[in-house]
Amino acid sequence: MASLRFPFLFSQPHKTPSSATSDAPSRSFSTVAVALASGGSALAAAGAIIAITQSPKNPFLENAMTFLLSNFSPNKIHSSPLWGSVSLADNSAPVTESRAGMAFPSILKDTQRLLGIGLRKKAVFGLKNIDVYAYGVYADDVDVKKCLAEKHGRHSVSELQQKEELRNHLMENDIRMTVRLQIVYGRLSINSVRSAFEESVGSRLHKFGGYDNKELLQRFTSQFKDEIKLPRGSIIELSRDHDYILHTTIDGKEVGSIQSKLLCRSILDLYIGDESFDHKANEDVESNLASLLHK
Repeated sequence: MASLRFPFLFSQPHKTPSSATSDAPSRSFSTVAVALASGGSALAAAGAIIAITQSPKNPFLENAMTFLLSNFSPNKIHSSPLWGSVSLADNSAPVTESRAGMAFPSILKDTQRLLGIGLRKKAVFGLKNIDVYAYGVYADDVDVKKCLAEKHGRHSVSELQQKEELRNHLMENDIRMTVRLQIVYGRLSINSVRSAFEESVGSRLHKFGGYDNKELLQRFTSQFKDEIKLPRGSIIELSRDHDYILHTTIDGKEVGSIQSKLLCRSILDLYIGDESFDHKANEDVESNLASLLHK
């Protein structure tokens, strides 16, 4: 059950009254969705475009038409599935977390490969689930093979995909990794992020360290200073470097670094541990780690 003590102080977005005028574009866009769902044939695509062009001039519909033309052309080859499943076969195409609509690069920092994506949701006052941010988990190709191949390389891909201990070894070893958070909720405050980390990271520090390491927790959360703004699309990167140095970067600017194996382990456990925010990310990571060890 989600804790009601989570300190998200969200103002609810203003809802504009529906009207007959606003219903017309919605119906036209529904026609597009139905046409595309029918199989993506050239005829369906043509029908979709006609439905848009006959609608009143509307920026939303214009954007939708651009999306359709670029993504559903009969001649277009989709190198990554629209629902956001991560596959090592997609070496360069971004992968989209479809529930939040956030795209993640397949390769980060030249050598770190995307292994899985997930979504951080939070129930507010038990009334509504809010998509807080989408996240991608990356690991360095060379480090993964160097640290894990000797122990796990003799197993087949299918055997490795059933071994949950792969994730634990990934978190425990000195492997360069990055968890990339892309903000979805546009009214998210830095204070909410700081408070959320105090709770979630604090519980992991106690879990793996055996005691409440308040000084280490404070060093980490103090990096999220009040003046930092986090509009939708902002990017927070939590990167583990060699020797277990955690670098925190917000929109390309490093805000701090801390050397601590315990802190690195605690952060990674939030995203790919047994009680992670999104178990779909765990499954992706296990599957792609197995494939990576046999590349």
